[in-house]
Amino acid sequence: MTEERPLAGDIVVAIVGRPNVGKSTLFNRLAGRRLAIVHDQPGVTRDRREAQASLGGMSFMVIDTAGLEEADVSSLEGRMRVQTDRAIAEADVVLLLIDARAGVTPADAHFGDLLRRGHSPVILVANKCEGAAGQPGLYEAYSLGLGDPVPISAEHGEGMALLAECLLPHVEARERLDAAATDKDEGEDKDEGEKEEADEGPLQLAIVGRPNVGKSTLINTLLGDERMLTGPEAGITRDSISIDWSYQGRRIRLVDTAGIRRRTKITAELERLAVANSLQAVDFAQVVVLLLDAAAVLDRQDLTIARRVIDEGRALIVAVNKWDIAADRAGSLQRLNDRLQTSLPQVLGIPTVTLSGLTGQGVERLMAEVLRIRAVWGSRVPTSALNRWLAGVQEHHPPPMGKHGKRIRMRYMTQIKSRPPTFVVFTSRPEDVPDAYVRYLVNGLRQDFNLPGVPIRLYLRRSENPFAPS
Repeated sequence: MTEERPLAGDIVVAIVGRPNVGKSTLFNRLAGRRLAIVHDQPGVTRDRREAQASLGGMSFMVIDTAGLEEADVSSLEGRMRVQTDRAIAEADVVLLLIDARAGVTPADAHFGDLLRRGHSPVILVANKCEGAAGQPGLYEAYSLGLGDPVPISAEHGEGMALLAECLLPHVEARERLDAAATDKDEGEDKDEGEKEEADEGPLQLAIVGRPNVGKSTLINTLLGDERMLTGPEAGITRDSISIDWSYQGRRIRLVDTAGIRRRTKITAELERLAVANSLQAVDFAQVVVLLLDAAAVLDRQDLTIARRVIDEGRALIVAVNKWDIAADRAGSLQRLNDRLQTSLPQVLGIPTVTLSGLTGQGVERLMAEVLRIRAVWGSRVPTSALNRWLAGVQEHHPPPMGKHGKRIRMRYMTQIKSRPPTFVVFTSRPEDVPDAYVRYLVNGLRQDFNLPGVPIRLYLRRSENPFAPS
């Protein structure tokens, strides 16, 4: 196993090229995970996507970008190009990817010329070089004037060692800069003996919802930057895009997701992959914001998404977007509250926030709820307090008699995990405890220990009688 180089400040490597040359495949290869959607259809990637990557023992940040195309800046393709240009400007190294099997196209030559005149170092990479079919295109690549092309096959992992050799000088240059900065600051820090608090990692926050409700616009407002591609076209976002961010000193990983429609309306394979990607983002999140359109509050598909979030044990916030242009505010709120109570009774107290992702109205309230619900989601209740509570509950409302007329005794209770709060009750006859009584216990826990709006899991386990014959 190759030892990874510890870098204080990783270099940024942007992968660029015309559509359908294999940028996302190479991105996934370097990241070591299938993060970006890969499909034969050109133009799948639209937003730029970042991930931590490693190659040949080196660590760096890699950016996947949309295909380079010339287009009017007001069009979707033009806005995609702006995002790619920003990635190039932020990169320490640019990988210009071409399809060796297709040879050097006029578009490759045009963008190669633009990159050659730019400020960022460029490494020319000829993809799809497995077998003999890519050899003519590999030789053509010399005509771009960007040095020796690196022959690889991103799909099969061929040529990665040669690519690592080309990246090594850039990584070592950053290491030297970091070492110099460390030596300069060493004297200032050597006398400080304060112990830092344990880092619990970033808060994983996913924004989900139906197409065109304003998820990417909301994220741009939170970041204060046009980081995500937005526009009037529905379904612009296809990949789930993670962005590291800091809010009031708290590290947060924001995840923008593709719009989720009902399965019956999904016909294209690409959309199916995008929706699966969004649902996976829910599975890995801690807090999920379900974004609604004020004109269509909590329809059937919204409820399906909300149930998925709750079933996965995530903290849920319902946010109503476009509130600045809502026609019937009172009616919309009433419908929202009624549907939450009748359709999601298993989680009482789900927080709701009204906002405008475009103007920023209500965004501070949203983030306050995110931090609050995350704290509730991670709550722990002392075992002694739980058992005093359980004794009082049984005295006030004892469990019903079992199937054979025997009394059900609940002897002990403890919390086995948080995130979400999960409890175990040891009882004499767990199979005889009706679901209604379990719901009664969950509602009591939620009310008496101040756990509103988060899923609570309660399991019943048999408490063995020590005097029973073996």
